[in-house]
Amino acid sequence: MSDAEDERTADRPTDAELLRAHVDGDPDAFGVLFGRHRDRLWAVALRTTGNPEDASDGLQDGMIAAYRRAGSFRGDAAVTTWLHRVVVNACLDRLRAAKVRRTETMPEDVEDRGTLVAAATEEDDPSAVAVVSERRRRVLAALASLPPEQRAALVLVDMEGYPVSEVALMLDCAEGTVKSRCSRGRTRLAAVLADLRPATGDEPPGNPPPTGDVPTTAPPRGPPRT
Repeated sequence: MSDAEDERTADRPTDAELLRAHVDGDPDAFGVLFGRHRDRLWAVALRTTGNPEDASDGLQDGMIAAYRRAGSFRGDAAVTTWLHRVVVNACLDRLRAAKVRRTETMPEDVEDRGTLVAAATEEDDPSAVAVVSERRRRVLAALASLPPEQRAALVLVDMEGYPVSEVALMLDCAEGTVKSRCSRGRTRLAAVLADLRPATGDEPPGNPPPTGDVPTTAPPRGPPRT
């Protein structure tokens, strides 16, 4: 990295500094903070709710809550952990209120980066492309069918790659609870998707096909409306 790049990095405010500046009255600080983490927060909201409409509402609710409650942030976790907690809780509140239990509502533009299914290109055999598409649809539909709390834990641990300890802070529960939700979710996915597992005999029974890291379409830009 060059000296100029070092200087730019050094001059870049931290998340905590941006949040403090927002609390102190900086009108632009929260927008910068939101823009920094927008894509990942949107991905978590979409995977947790299972559809773009609820995800957009959940993200909006969460960001409004974070905007208004920033002064209560105690600094006992990273700012990004706190933001994820607020957004996930807002999404779960929406699911609980509506008693939503969708099974096939993931949008078609949710695609896999390679760990879920092999990527298909325009040069591939059309039949192979169809198989890949159907496999993706099945896995995403199975994920969307999980109870919201299990889905949130699996999204954060298996898809976003956060450590269990950090997810426990996001979901405001014990680490053992996160592990239990992930275990139950994986068991349910294994049962639903058993026919998708390769018959190699190399992996123990009871594990589902990997959920993979699924990128999503970014939400509308800009800070939350207040």
